[in-house]
Formats: sequence, C-alpha cells, structure tokens
Amino acid sequence: MELWLPGLLILLTLIALGLPVAFAMGLVGFFGVASVIGTGPALSMLGQTTFDTGLSYTLSVVPLFILMGNFIVKAGMADELYRASYAFLGHRRGGLAMATTMACGGFSAVCGSSLATAATMARVAMPSMRHYGYSDRLATGVIAAGGTLGILIPPSVILIIYGILTQQNIGQLFLAGLIPGILGIIGYMIAVRIHILFNPDDGPAAPPMPMRERFLALWGVVSVLTLFLIVIGGIYLGVFTSTEAAGIGAFGAFTIALARRRLSIPVMWEVLVDSARTTAMMFAILIGAVLFSNFVNLAGLPGDLLGWLTASPMAPITVILVILGMYLVMGAVLESLSMILLTVPIFYPVVEGLGFDLIWFGIIVVVAVEISLITPPIGLNVFVLKSVLRDVPTGTIFRGVIPFVLIDIVRLLLLVFVPSLVLFLPSTM
Repeated sequence: MELWLPGLLILLTLIALGLPVAFAMGLVGFFGVASVIGTGPALSMLGQTTFDTGLSYTLSVVPLFILMGNFIVKAGMADELYRASYAFLGHRRGGLAMATTMACGGFSAVCGSSLATAATMARVAMPSMRHYGYSDRLATGVIAAGGTLGILIPPSVILIIYGILTQQNIGQLFLAGLIPGILGIIGYMIAVRIHILFNPDDGPAAPPMPMRERFLALWGVVSVLTLFLIVIGGIYLGVFTSTEAAGIGAFGAFTIALARRRLSIPVMWEVLVDSARTTAMMFAILIGAVLFSNFVNLAGLPGDLLGWLTASPMAPITVILVILGMYLVMGAVLESLSMILLTVPIFYPVVEGLGFDLIWFGIIVVVAVEISLITPPIGLNVFVLKSVLRDVPTGTIFRGVIPFVLIDIVRLLLLVFVPSLVLFLPSTM
C-alpha cells in the first residue's frame, strides 16, 4: 500500500476527533517523512521548516495585512461603506440587501477576512434591514454570502497562503481576484433581484435619501477607496512589492483610525494582541501544511495522481471540474482554510502537469472555497452570523443563502470556461 493513503486516513481521523488542523498536519507530516527517509532527516526538516517559516520575508505580508484589517474594523469604515451604498440603492425594492452586498465587497477590499466581514456587516446592516421590514431570510442570506468576498477581493490572506504554497506571485494573485470579485458582487445583486421578484414583501423599499446627503455619504468612503487604490495600484504599477504594500496599508489604516479618534491605549492593545494571535495561528497552520506537503510529495501522491489522470480517458478540463466538485463536497465537512492547506499541495502539481495556469487555478479554487463557506452543514459564515444574531434560526440563514450559492456556481463555471476573466489583469502587470 502506498504510504500516502494511510497518512491521509490518519489525518482525516485526527481532524474528525477534534485535533487542531495545524497539529494534525504537522504530526502526520513529521511521522510520514520519518517513515520515508528516517527520523534524523525528519527532525532536521522540522527544525528547518519552522526556522524558515518564522523568518520568511514573504510571509511578513500576513501579519501586516491582518493588522491593516483590524485597524479598518476599529476605524468604523464598515458603517460608512454601508451608508454610502444605502444612499444610492436603499430606495429600491431589495435595495438595502444590494447595498449590503456593495458594502461587503468594499469592506472585503480593505479587510481580507470573510469571517470579519460577515460579523461586522451583521452588526452594521441587519438593524437597518429589520427596521424597514426585510425578512430575516433575505437579510441574513445576503450578509453571509457577501462575507465570502473577503477571501477573494484583495488583499486576501487565503490568496497569500495559496501563493506561498504554490510559489506564485502574490501581486498577480491579488490582481487576478479583482474581476471575479466584482462579478461576485454583481451576481449577488442579481440574486437579490431574483429573490425580490418572487418574494416582493421580503425587501420593501426604504425612503429615498436627498441628493445632498447621498454625496455626503459618498464623501465618507473616500479614505477607504484611497487606501485600496494605493495598495493595489502600487502593486499593479510596480511601485512597491506585496510586502511593502502591506506595510503601507497597515500604516494607512492606522493613520485613518487615529485621525478619526477611534484609537485609545486599550483599543490599540486589543488590535495588536488580536493581530499577533491570528498571525501565530496562521504560521502554525502553515508550518503543519508544509510538513504535510513534504510528506505527500515524498510518498509520491502527486505523481501517482498525475499518472492515473494521464492514463484515464478524461479531458484535462474534465479533471478540473472533478477537482472543483471535490471541493464543493469537502466544503460540507471542512472549513475553508483547512481545505486549502490539505488539498493544494496535492492538486497543484497535477494541475501544473496538465498545463493549466496556477494563478487561474488559485482563483477558481478560492471561489469554490467561497461556496463552502455558506453551504450546510459547516458553512462557517452561517455560524458566525448565528453567533452574532442569536435569535435567527440556523435553518433560516441556510435557506437565505440558496440563491447566492446557485449564482456562485454559475460564476465558478464562467471563470473555468473563460480564463481571461481571471488572467487579463495579471497579464498587464
């Protein structure tokens, strides 16, 4: 029996028993490598991997973007994004739900976290939608779905981790996520309109806002848009690297929060501790993923998969569809980061061997993972919303996300069969 098969089974068993995914991958990776090349080399690899990860210049982008996102939350920018979107869309049927989608997309662009986006927008948008008579089904569905944009629209921690695992340019991955992210916002707005078409009472129109107030609300998001344009525009134009962009973004977010008098000593301490805790968790998971990746490579899993797929009668694009189908199934039992770390080391050598672009593959994988964030039984964004909105049944939220899941599947197929939607911006970098 190939060594990678019992290794995978042991890994899945440990995760099912509740062992944190970082330790599960690290243990299986270490003992798997030890069984292939010996305990001494495995111990050396463990030390070297931990040392290299901790001192990696490339990985310094992770804590900086996490810090940037935390400052953005404390600066209260989510409220202003929602108010600006509401000013121009709220007077239409379903307009507040569409405004929530726009605000989620904008907040994702400077936050980078799906969970933070969902939790923040639940507090910002839900009271307004309830005030104007929106059904809980539509309101929670649009917040849960809009939150998923946080892992696609740059800066995205998931894309950073994918880039490190596959040794792809993080700046190109960020640019590749822009058009799919915009398509996601448009698709979710279409889903809202379709829902309202069949359930007009679920999203009544709010009173229109005077034009002067609309432009005042728009002025409130200038700082957010400026920060986003500096970070992404600087990467696109080659003015600075992704790591430098992260530093500039974190400093810019800090300056904005300071200028708005949203920072105090206790708040600053909370931001720094939370950023450090999240970074430590990310690094632990990444070290475990690298160890597990080394094991499956030494055990020959990518080569075995590639040989099997090459010998099979399936066309290469069919292989991609099968892989994406596996992601959609796995999303029912695994959370998003675990899926990326468990599967990308296995799949990306196969995809590269079949001649596909790894930047394109990274984006479609992230879109597939997005879908898993709102599908039962483990839709992580759904349970984040449930923790914030304790009076809303979980079943109501899951029913609310159904139209958005269907739209996401359409978007995923569009990106698969029209790769230029993903690769156009990176090609002009």
